[in-house]
Formats: sequence, C-alpha cells, structure tokens
Amino acid sequence: MRPGMKKLTSLVVATHNVHKLEEIAAWFGPYGVEIVPLSLFSQEMPAETGTTFAENALIKARHGYLASGLPTLADDSGLEVDFLGGAPGVFSSRFAGEGANDEENNRKLLAAMGDTPLRTARFRCVMVLVWGAAAVQAEGVCPGVILHRPRGEGGFGYDPLFWLPGKNCSMAELSREEKNKISHRARALANLVTKLEAEGLI
Repeated sequence: MRPGMKKLTSLVVATHNVHKLEEIAAWFGPYGVEIVPLSLFSQEMPAETGTTFAENALIKARHGYLASGLPTLADDSGLEVDFLGGAPGVFSSRFAGEGANDEENNRKLLAAMGDTPLRTARFRCVMVLVWGAAAVQAEGVCPGVILHRPRGEGGFGYDPLFWLPGKNCSMAELSREEKNKISHRARALANLVTKLEAEGLI
C-alpha cells in the first residue's frame, strides 16, 4: 500500500452523469466502497485543457479531491480513428466545434472518413484515482470499425457508427447492460479494480 493511502471506504466520482455513477457504484459496491457524487462538494467541472485522456482525467480527479478532501475518481474517454491519425481523440465531444451535438459530430466524422477502406478505430477510456499526492491510473479499450452510415437507436455519441465485429452489431444496437459489460469504461474499471486489489486498497 502506498504512503498516505489506506483502504478505500468512500470514493468521490468527478462527474455529473448519473448513469456513470451507477456503473461505477456497481463495480465498487461489492468491496463496501460508498460512491459519493461530486455535486455534494462542487457544482462545477474544471476545463479539460489536457492533450491526452490521462491529463484530462487527472485534472478532473484533482479538482474533486481538492473540493472534497476525499479520494476522487475521474475518467476521460473518446474515439480514436486510425485513418484520422487517432482523431478525434480528446476532442471527441466537440469534434464539429464547441457545443456540437452527436449528430453534428457523427456527420463530420463520416465526411472526414469518406470512402476509405481503413476504418479501424477504438473507444479508449482512462481513469485516474487521486488520493493526496498519489494517483492510480488504468485504461480500457474497445476496438471496432467505423460504419458508412449510422445503425441503431441506443447509446449516444459515436455509438451508431461504431461496429463491433465480435457482436455483429453497432454499439447503438446493444442494450445498456450489454454495453456496460464490454465498453471501454467497463474495461478501464475492471483494470482499475484489479490494480486497487493488488495494492490492498479495496
């Protein structure tokens, strides 16, 4: 166990997304860790000025720790497309500009891809847990292929364009339960829990 760290009993999650809180609570509940929403301490989220997912996750986790004084978990995630050199990456939510909606971002992605046969991509999620001066980082990746047109009504973001060869469907055609089992966030959480177990923190 790292200096200044002890077994987790409470964990602040730096997000205002209720579904994300529920998903994280499901992973930590069996360990008796209480999930605490950041909104109890701060209504604001810091600007994501990092150039990588890890930097942005660290910015948010530090903000939560400074606001609460409690161990804080944050994540940052997005879509990496090989044909676009890893873009949109950290700009995934604002690929078509600040305030862009999902449809606008998807439209820009399809335009940028054109008819290229190189359509491999991945969703990547990086999680950072900040506890004083210490930090634990984990990431998860979900590989797929960018479709030529949207499929499915579920999900959000780029899910309708993200084909899962192993499932023979788009991310938007999965139920929330199925998505939570294979998503990049689920895989990052699994890796994080494994790390915390190994360090005796849960």
